[in-house]
Amino acid sequence: MLLRQETLDGIAAGRITCAFRRWERPRVVPGTRMRTRIGVVEVTGVSRVGVSALRAADAAAAGQTLKDLRAMLARGTGPVWRIELVAAGEDPRVALRARPLTPDERDSVAARLARMDRVTPWTAATLALIDARPGVRAPDLAAELGRETLPFKRDVRKLKELGLTESLEVGYRLSPRGESYLRGGA
Repeated sequence: MLLRQETLDGIAAGRITCAFRRWERPRVVPGTRMRTRIGVVEVTGVSRVGVSALRAADAAAAGQTLKDLRAMLARGTGPVWRIELVAAGEDPRVALRARPLTPDERDSVAARLARMDRVTPWTAATLALIDARPGVRAPDLAAELGRETLPFKRDVRKLKELGLTESLEVGYRLSPRGESYLRGGA
């Protein structure tokens, strides 16, 4: 579920507590946790609502006017779903990427990277390129490796899950954990 930055900021501040979407069936369920730019956002409820039943308070809870909310929902088809949202803490990858590698973690990360490299080795080249060219657009990095952009970005997200990289406004950089791994330290 995509949320605009202004919506995320409102959730973080506690001003926005829900969003509305037109979906044939719900794409999230209560308990769904999404990592976002403000940290983790949790879905606490999902309910089907009628457009005619929406009131100004509903729109305000979504950070909109009733007129704007109804106009947005008029552009789609299918049932309308109210998704209750709450800020649920910091993204755990933030702490992970700042935490130094222990020798056991180094071995574990090396094993995970080796599994990722089984079919086609890519992890070492990707880490080295991000280290050499921080802040460079993903399409440019992908082209340097002779790869398509979307699969490249998907692979960088795998490295991010291990705490080795972090996204910048444009491009990526190695995290302190990634630098430690790449340079052989623990």
